[in-house]
Amino acid sequence: MESTFAIIKPDAVERNLIGKILERAESSGFEVVAMKRARLTTEVAEGFYYVHKERPFFKDLTTFMASGPVVLLVLQAENAIKKWRDLMGATNPKDAAEGTLRKDFALDIERNSVHGSDSAENAAFEISYFFSQTEIVR
Repeated sequence: MESTFAIIKPDAVERNLIGKILERAESSGFEVVAMKRARLTTEVAEGFYYVHKERPFFKDLTTFMASGPVVLLVLQAENAIKKWRDLMGATNPKDAAEGTLRKDFALDIERNSVHGSDSAENAAFEISYFFSQTEIVR
Protein backbone atom coordinates (compact mmCIF):
# COMPACT_ATOMS: atom_id res chain seq x y z
CA MET A 1 0.00 0.00 0.00
CA GLU A 2 1.10 3.53 -0.74
CA SER A 3 0.00 6.85 0.74
CA THR A 4 -0.47 10.13 -1.06
CA PHE A 5 -1.45 13.62 0.00
CA ALA A 6 -4.48 15.44 -1.39
CA ILE A 7 -6.18 18.77 -0.89
CA ILE A 8 -9.74 19.69 -1.70
CA LYS A 9 -9.10 23.31 -2.63
CA PRO A 10 -11.05 26.45 -1.60
CA ASP A 11 -13.09 26.59 -4.82
CA ALA A 12 -14.44 23.07 -4.27
CA VAL A 13 -15.05 23.57 -0.54
CA GLU A 14 -16.95 26.79 -1.28
CA ARG A 15 -19.19 24.92 -3.75
CA ASN A 16 -19.90 22.11 -1.24
CA LEU A 17 -18.12 19.43 -3.29
CA ILE A 18 -16.29 17.77 -0.38
CA GLY A 19 -18.68 14.81 -0.18
CA LYS A 20 -18.72 14.27 -3.94
CA ILE A 21 -14.92 14.29 -4.15
CA LEU A 22 -14.57 11.97 -1.14
CA GLU A 23 -17.16 9.60 -2.63
CA ARG A 24 -15.22 9.47 -5.90
CA ALA A 25 -11.98 8.77 -4.00
CA GLU A 26 -13.50 6.00 -1.92
CA SER A 27 -15.35 4.42 -4.83
CA SER A 28 -12.02 4.42 -6.73
CA GLY A 29 -10.43 2.29 -4.03
CA PHE A 30 -8.83 4.89 -1.78
CA GLU A 31 -9.01 4.69 1.98
CA VAL A 32 -9.01 8.02 3.81
CA VAL A 33 -6.46 7.50 6.59
CA ALA A 34 -6.29 11.15 7.72
CA MET A 35 -8.49 14.17 7.08
CA LYS A 36 -8.97 17.65 8.47
CA ARG A 37 -10.49 20.94 7.44
CA ALA A 38 -8.20 23.95 7.73
CA ARG A 39 -7.77 27.54 6.70
CA LEU A 40 -4.24 28.06 5.41
CA THR A 41 -2.46 31.31 6.09
CA THR A 42 -0.50 32.83 3.24
CA GLU A 43 2.70 31.91 5.08
CA VAL A 44 1.66 28.25 5.43
CA ALA A 45 0.67 28.12 1.75
CA GLU A 46 4.02 29.68 0.77
CA GLY A 47 5.88 27.07 2.81
CA PHE A 48 3.87 24.26 1.30
CA TYR A 49 4.38 25.44 -2.29
CA TYR A 50 8.01 26.57 -1.76
CA VAL A 51 9.17 24.47 -4.74
CA HIS A 52 7.23 26.90 -6.97
CA LYS A 53 8.53 30.11 -5.36
CA GLU A 54 10.37 31.22 -8.50
CA ARG A 55 7.42 30.55 -10.79
CA PRO A 56 5.26 33.46 -12.02
CA PHE A 57 2.07 31.88 -10.61
CA PHE A 58 3.42 31.46 -7.03
CA LYS A 59 1.79 34.56 -5.52
CA ASP A 60 -1.59 33.90 -7.15
CA LEU A 61 -1.47 30.24 -6.09
CA THR A 62 -0.61 30.93 -2.45
CA THR A 63 -3.14 33.76 -2.23
CA PHE A 64 -5.83 31.47 -3.65
CA MET A 65 -4.97 28.62 -1.30
CA ALA A 66 -5.31 31.01 1.66
CA SER A 67 -8.61 32.43 0.38
CA GLY A 68 -10.90 29.93 2.08
CA PRO A 69 -11.11 26.61 3.89
CA VAL A 70 -9.51 23.48 2.44
CA VAL A 71 -9.75 19.79 3.27
CA LEU A 72 -6.41 18.07 3.79
CA LEU A 73 -6.26 14.32 3.17
CA VAL A 74 -3.95 11.36 3.35
CA LEU A 75 -5.20 8.69 0.96
CA GLN A 76 -4.02 5.11 0.85
CA ALA A 77 -4.27 2.57 -2.00
CA GLU A 78 -2.10 0.43 -4.23
CA ASN A 79 -0.08 2.88 -6.39
CA ALA A 80 -1.90 5.75 -4.65
CA ILE A 81 0.18 8.59 -6.11
CA LYS A 82 -0.38 7.65 -9.75
CA LYS A 83 -3.93 6.51 -9.11
CA TRP A 84 -4.88 9.85 -7.45
CA ARG A 85 -3.19 11.88 -10.18
CA ASP A 86 -5.09 9.88 -12.80
CA LEU A 87 -8.37 10.48 -10.95
CA MET A 88 -7.62 14.22 -10.63
CA GLY A 89 -6.91 14.69 -14.34
CA ALA A 90 -4.76 17.30 -16.04
CA THR A 91 -3.97 20.54 -14.18
CA ASN A 92 -5.88 22.50 -16.82
CA PRO A 93 -9.45 21.18 -16.78
CA LYS A 94 -9.72 21.93 -20.52
CA ASP A 95 -7.12 19.19 -21.05
CA ALA A 96 -8.52 16.78 -18.43
CA ALA A 97 -10.04 13.49 -19.51
CA GLU A 98 -13.75 12.83 -19.15
CA GLY A 99 -14.66 11.44 -15.74
CA THR A 100 -11.75 13.04 -13.89
CA LEU A 101 -12.26 15.30 -10.89
CA ARG A 102 -10.87 18.36 -12.63
CA LYS A 103 -12.95 17.80 -15.77
CA ASP A 104 -16.08 17.43 -13.64
CA PHE A 105 -15.48 20.04 -10.90
CA ALA A 106 -12.72 22.52 -11.78
CA LEU A 107 -13.59 26.07 -12.76
CA ASP A 108 -10.30 26.90 -14.48
CA ILE A 109 -6.57 26.15 -14.34
CA GLU A 110 -6.14 28.06 -11.04
CA ARG A 111 -9.37 26.96 -9.36
CA ASN A 112 -8.95 23.32 -10.27
CA SER A 113 -10.56 21.87 -7.13
CA VAL A 114 -7.94 19.33 -6.03
CA HIS A 115 -4.24 18.87 -5.38
CA GLY A 116 -2.22 15.67 -5.29
CA SER A 117 1.39 14.73 -4.65
CA ASP A 118 3.42 14.09 -7.80
CA SER A 119 6.08 11.79 -6.32
CA ALA A 120 6.80 9.64 -3.29
CA GLU A 121 9.29 12.24 -2.02
CA ASN A 122 6.77 15.06 -2.30
CA ALA A 123 4.02 12.92 -0.75
CA ALA A 124 6.24 12.29 2.30
CA PHE A 125 6.98 16.03 2.63
CA GLU A 126 3.38 17.11 2.07
CA ILE A 127 1.91 14.58 4.49
CA SER A 128 4.37 15.52 7.23
CA TYR A 129 3.78 19.25 6.56
CA PHE A 130 0.16 18.95 7.70
CA PHE A 131 -0.18 15.74 9.71
CA SER A 132 1.60 14.20 12.67
CA GLN A 133 2.00 10.43 12.69
CA THR A 134 -0.63 10.15 15.43
CA GLU A 135 -3.22 11.74 13.12
CA ILE A 136 -2.79 9.07 10.44
CA VAL A 137 -4.88 6.00 11.19
CA ARG A 138 -4.19 3.06 8.90
